Amino acid sequence: MTFANITGGEPFIRKDIEEIVDVVRGKAGRVVVSSNGYFTDRIISLFKKRRDIGIRLSIEGLQVANDTIRGIKDGFDKGLRTLLTLVDMGVKDVGFGMTVQEMNADDLVALYNLSNHMGMEFATATLHNSFYFRKTDNKIDNKEKVQKAFEALVNKLLKSNSPKKWLRAYFNHGLINYIHGKPRLLPCDMGKNGFFLDPYGDVLPCNGMMEKMSMGNLNDKSFEEIWSSEKAKEVRTAVKKCPKNCWMIGSAAPAMRDHPKVPLAWIARYKLKGGYRYEE
Repeated sequence: MTFANITGGEPFIRKDIEEIVDVVRGKAGRVVVSSNGYFTDRIISLFKKRRDIGIRLSIEGLQVANDTIRGIKDGFDKGLRTLLTLVDMGVKDVGFGMTVQEMNADDLVALYNLSNHMGMEFATATLHNSFYFRKTDNKIDNKEKVQKAFEALVNKLLKSNSPKKWLRAYFNHGLINYIHGKPRLLPCDMGKNGFFLDPYGDVLPCNGMMEKMSMGNLNDKSFEEIWSSEKAKEVRTAVKKCPKNCWMIGSAAPAMRDHPKVPLAWIARYKLKGGYRYEE
């Protein structure tokens, strides 16, 4: 694999997380672990042994918003201290991610500025529903408020000198598009250019569908057998017809790599215009 993300729930609940990382790192060019940062000691223990992986901590805004959404007392402070400790240890691939909604939209640009000042990566997402998230009622009522927050972030990213941040601007444009219920900006090829492996061994196209759709289980067959099976072909056909129009980094990033002209044309358009505003 080019890239693998170890996610949860919370991966550091598992006492064998170091063994899992060792296996995955041997099969992927880059590995990032997603965490809420609560188990600081376990995180530090892992990164003392492995400096060749990355980490993204979920921080849902500044202190009040983060601790309210996460329900963890002093969660913001704990997460930030964990990140600073990792940087001090010399870990390079460090950053935090934010799931933007009405409760924390006002903190979006401030949190980006904080990450930028600290020299850390900053990832974004918005509310989704699926079997994996065990939710069917996540929604944003005040779309205009969240849209304006994303527009401000997109303009910040476009004004930077980093082509990587320009591509992230396009990704965030796609999040606005998703919030408004519009079709995906790019085709979804999950199950072909990416997959999701669940804790039970099922190989899935993604974690965004409303029902779990397995290509096969690693306890029964090898990955190669599963990936080239008739069942896998059926699942890929179902993905093509999926009505969800999800826009998560796991499916959007490979789509952007497969269709580079679309995001590059969008970037050129808004760089030339000198500013961005979402247009339906």
